[in-house]
Amino acid sequence: MSRSQVLLDFRPIAHRFVPLHRWMIRSTQFAIFLFAGISAFLLRFDFVIPSSFQRHMLVALAIWAFFKIAVFHFFALDRGWWSYTSVHDVLRLLVGNTIAGSAACVAILLLGPPGFPRSIYLLDCLLCFTMTAGIRLAVRIISEISRARTPTSRKRTLIYGAGEAGISLLREIHRNSTLAYEVIGFIDDDPTKAGRRIHESPIFGPGAALTPIVRKYDIEMILIALPSATGVEMTRILNHCAQAGVSYKTIPGLAEVIESGGIASQIRDVAVEDLLGRAPVRLEEDRIRAALTGKVVVVTGAAGSIGSELCRQIARFQPAAIVGFEIAESPLFEIDREMRQLFPGVPFHPEIGSVQNRARIHEVLAQYRPSVVYHAAAYKHVPLMETHIFEAIENNVFGTYNLAAAAADHGVDDFVMISSDKAVRPTNVMGATKRVTELLLLALQNGRTKYVAVRFGNVLGSNGSVIPIFKKQIAAGGPVTVTHPEMRRFFMTIPEACQLVLQAGVVGEGGEICVLDMGEPVKIVDLARNLILLSGLRPGQDVKIEFTGIRPGEKLFEELNTMLEDTAPTSHEKIRIFVGSGVLDGDLLDRLEALNDVCQARDAARLVLLLKEIVLDYSPSTHLLKRIIEPQERYANSLAALVRATVTAADQRVPEPHV
Repeated sequence: MSRSQVLLDFRPIAHRFVPLHRWMIRSTQFAIFLFAGISAFLLRFDFVIPSSFQRHMLVALAIWAFFKIAVFHFFALDRGWWSYTSVHDVLRLLVGNTIAGSAACVAILLLGPPGFPRSIYLLDCLLCFTMTAGIRLAVRIISEISRARTPTSRKRTLIYGAGEAGISLLREIHRNSTLAYEVIGFIDDDPTKAGRRIHESPIFGPGAALTPIVRKYDIEMILIALPSATGVEMTRILNHCAQAGVSYKTIPGLAEVIESGGIASQIRDVAVEDLLGRAPVRLEEDRIRAALTGKVVVVTGAAGSIGSELCRQIARFQPAAIVGFEIAESPLFEIDREMRQLFPGVPFHPEIGSVQNRARIHEVLAQYRPSVVYHAAAYKHVPLMETHIFEAIENNVFGTYNLAAAAADHGVDDFVMISSDKAVRPTNVMGATKRVTELLLLALQNGRTKYVAVRFGNVLGSNGSVIPIFKKQIAAGGPVTVTHPEMRRFFMTIPEACQLVLQAGVVGEGGEICVLDMGEPVKIVDLARNLILLSGLRPGQDVKIEFTGIRPGEKLFEELNTMLEDTAPTSHEKIRIFVGSGVLDGDLLDRLEALNDVCQARDAARLVLLLKEIVLDYSPSTHLLKRIIEPQERYANSLAALVRATVTAADQRVPEPHV
């Protein structure tokens, strides 16, 4: 019999036990009501109740029992598990006893015999509150002791952070005997907390003193309970833990804790996302829901890192269907399976095709009649596109134009394209193609389809990004390769980027470039060091870091806007809109036709010149210029050598003059 079958078999027994448990509580409380009333009379009359007051006592007991049972039932004080009694429960008991005593006092004055001693009311209220609260606390203490005696192998642990999250974590560890942590104390960087105690656990001091504390108390684990810590703070904490040579885990942010229903159950390894210290995204869900619910949505590049996450995020808003358009067969098969499993109520239609194929695009749009298109399909790897410049133009520029023009033809309401921070003052072909597509969308904004471009930087963990590469290098023992010690990039997580893309789609009104708030740029070498720390190793000692030099088309710093572009705020604090003109001069179709001719002729020099004409601030990389110039130099040198050889041969054939 399986575990689930056993649980199902015991459910009827558990359901029968619940009412029995409640009647046990009610019976115990009724006995306390009677005992408290009798004790109040005994205390008032020095344990000898005069015969003239015995009738008073019987009337009082009946009235007290009636009102207390009614009030305790109204305030749900006759339910619950006493082994989890809290301060809040004790306060509710105080309120319940006070209300019941007050009501009973009025009833006794109206119905009871005259000459009732007034001190009896106060004595009964105090005794009843003390007993009802005391028995609950006694049950909890016994329960805590029994759980603490459960034989488990526990790690000697410090909680880093003596705030609300740390205290809640301590309580849950004390309550849950299955958690393999023995909390020895706290670490907190607030100097005013040092030396204090929380639930008998001392606060030893700041993180700077972690190494001697770990050695003195044989600490095996650090639980980081700082869900609102910034990336800089998390990095400093990890350095303290690494120096102390102790393992560490963390708890997630408050939103994740609320959704999961507990803190201790969410203890996990520190992730590189924690080092960014980014606050959770606030979404205007009503506006997004109005734009997506009941609509057919097309996502191009649906099996990629951004495209697949867009599919997951969109499915939360109950669209009529999601069409995943993707050229890679196997990844599309996987996202199809995942979507059907995670969102069985949302139809997902996998469609294989390339954005370069106009006929296929029109076929898909005609079949599904989408209202919204998210265009995430693109070639994005900078060094690779420096070598494949014609393919970059054909896929990124013409693919986007094919899709955008087809969207207008088929009545699509919203068209959202994923752009890049590399489109700002581009130094590579990939960035230049993204800037051209931004300009294309601005120029196309003259019909009912709303075109919006969303520009942001790198996303952590995306296919081909530095994080997976670094992890493989660390797993292999190093070295971790970084191009330059000053190389910096903007980073955000994949879910955050996709959520903001959805938000930008409803913020933009058409013909705009939205830029996402990427925070502060991160040094790639710092990211490498932190990943090595997260692996439990020491940067520079266990795993070396090597600098390999800047790759073709790369620049040290990426930008999200240029000095010539003005930005305006939106209703969302993490999204701004560029309001500069930036629209292509001249006939757009003529320029596209010229680009197409250049690609057909495979003329790299003309392609670079034409890109420079369209994107005025494009600066071709040295690698690309060499690739263009060197063949021409070789051709010129060969031609010159051929000319010299021809002249020499002609000179040798000239006949000697006759004397």
